[in-house]
Amino acid sequence: MKIEITPGHITLDQLRQIRNGDVQLTLHASAAEIIRRSAAVVQAAAAGDAPVYGVNTGFGKLASTRISKADLATLQFNLIRSHCVGVGAPLQPSVVRLMLATKAASLARGFSGVRPEVVQSLLDVFNAGLIPYVPAQGSVGASGDLAPLAHMTLALLGEGEMLVDGQRKPALAELQKHGIAPLVLQAKEGLALINGTQTSTALALEGLLRFETVYAGAIVSGALSLDAARGSDGPFDARIHAVRGQPGQIEAAAAYRQLLAGSAIRQSHAEGDDRVQDPYCLRCQPQVMGACLDQARYVREVLLREANAVTDNPLVFAGEDGKNAMVSGGNFHAEPVALAADALAVAIAEVGAIAERRIAMLIDTSVSRLPPFLTENAGLNSGFMIAHVTAAALASENKSLAHPASVDSLPTSANQEDHVSMATFGARRLGPMLDNTSHIIGIELLAAAQGIEFLRPLASSAALEEVHALVRKSCPPMPSDHYLAPDIEHAFELVGSGQLAQLLDRDTGLVVLP
Repeated sequence: MKIEITPGHITLDQLRQIRNGDVQLTLHASAAEIIRRSAAVVQAAAAGDAPVYGVNTGFGKLASTRISKADLATLQFNLIRSHCVGVGAPLQPSVVRLMLATKAASLARGFSGVRPEVVQSLLDVFNAGLIPYVPAQGSVGASGDLAPLAHMTLALLGEGEMLVDGQRKPALAELQKHGIAPLVLQAKEGLALINGTQTSTALALEGLLRFETVYAGAIVSGALSLDAARGSDGPFDARIHAVRGQPGQIEAAAAYRQLLAGSAIRQSHAEGDDRVQDPYCLRCQPQVMGACLDQARYVREVLLREANAVTDNPLVFAGEDGKNAMVSGGNFHAEPVALAADALAVAIAEVGAIAERRIAMLIDTSVSRLPPFLTENAGLNSGFMIAHVTAAALASENKSLAHPASVDSLPTSANQEDHVSMATFGARRLGPMLDNTSHIIGIELLAAAQGIEFLRPLASSAALEEVHALVRKSCPPMPSDHYLAPDIEHAFELVGSGQLAQLLDRDTGLVVLP
């Protein structure tokens, strides 16, 4: 499948496809002349005698150091080599694909002064399915994501490494296998390649796109828990949510109503139940999940803008009237990404936190009116007692991880870069948080499915019976204790598979990130 990139107009759906791979990228024809015009400005500056940052000067605190014309290409190569200082595990292929594509799209806007060959090199590596080896740690999210982008660029130069089937391989050999010539840098091009927010943005996009499926799983598991606990659907009445007016809350309540529609379990206790109100973990699901939905959609807008942005420095403005300018600024500062990642982290933690409370409710017979710990012979069997402990541990871990990364800053580059965003860590920590929340939701699915077993022969709604069947496909009932860890992993995989998101879309029309 081919995707034509129009610089400045990449859509979220295109980013989804880029993340997943198996697509070929081309550049809209309109970009070619804009790129050439911008490159000509830099080439003229390199031929001149005036000092221009990033063209004929050093970098950061060394910006006042002049570089001779004979050394301008070496300056760019040395910049990449010296900035390859990342540590830790490699970034996931899906993240690196987003980095390659968004960096190409940013440079193709024609404000970075690179030649068309630079943009094409990024596209060629992407289209060949090559994944530069990029260590995950080492960026503070200001002056651009310097270290990770330098590792990505070094692979394009044939000096770095590629990640092939999980193994590090010399980049030059991998480029040669695919008939790709190593990139040769000219003035400013190394700086343009590493000065930008593409790593933090890619990591945040990875988190956001994963959140879609996790969020959908939590809506579904919450509805299943409500029916297992014989909760009321009264709190989902559309009138309640209309008078508050919060859009995410209104959509979430509608989704719960539709998932529960036609439940024989609900009908069996619609009258004569002496419980006046359900606990908040059931009753306030639209309010909590709706707020998280609104938060995710705010994050979507920020990250979509950033994926289309020009974030290197200095910027090149090639005027059609011949008035050209190179202007130093600070678009490399990833504060928008940092704040968006922090907002998403809080939403991820809240989705997991309320799901953990529902598990606790289900195993508490005084609240759920189900057998203690969801097992008939409690005492001989522990049932879901310790599965809930695992959920509690993960929810607690998420609370620590949800602390805002953006409120921290450490000066770098001898205090020249004295306030940084920490966006890269802020975005990277979303992955472990999503893993934690997915496991919590997986445990809730198992617990709720077990709760439904105790209410047979009554059936839930058609949608929730389908969910129950999906769980039971890999996870058997637990009438007595058995080895539960594999079931939790199967349920975790179900949450991440997208099947629950597809069911939610089909049966309720709720699309998390339209």
